Amino acid sequence: MIGKLSDKILNSLLEAIPIDFSVIDANDKILAWNKDDTRIFKRSEGVIGRNVRDCHPKKSLDKVEKILLEMKNGKRNKAEFWINIKIRNEENPKKIFIQYLALRDDKDKYLGCLECSQEISYIQSLKGEKRLLN
Repeated sequence: MIGKLSDKILNSLLEAIPIDFSVIDANDKILAWNKDDTRIFKRSEGVIGRNVRDCHPKKSLDKVEKILLEMKNGKRNKAEFWINIKIRNEENPKKIFIQYLALRDDKDKYLGCLECSQEISYIQSLKGEKRLLN
């Protein structure tokens, strides 16, 4: 990153970005997440410090495990997938785009993983173009 941000600006930025994210460390422990009130996949504060595997459905654990192992081994930096699910008691399912992004230091050492989730139904519906302030 170029430039410096105060903790106040950084925290505000992390809450403002239109993506839910969770951060796990190199030992697969959950460190933090944003957008607690509006998250697609809700978590309680008791999850902090727990293994990320405890936050995923059993049917997807083998895939999560493979992704994390490949990131740790340097064979993968990103995994992307999308699902259709109902969120917040809405009638119709929404398209959720999910990314796992490896976090690495300047020597390419694995530091952990950033898991991002974004509801993209609205984005998919965009047509043509809309210019600034139109």
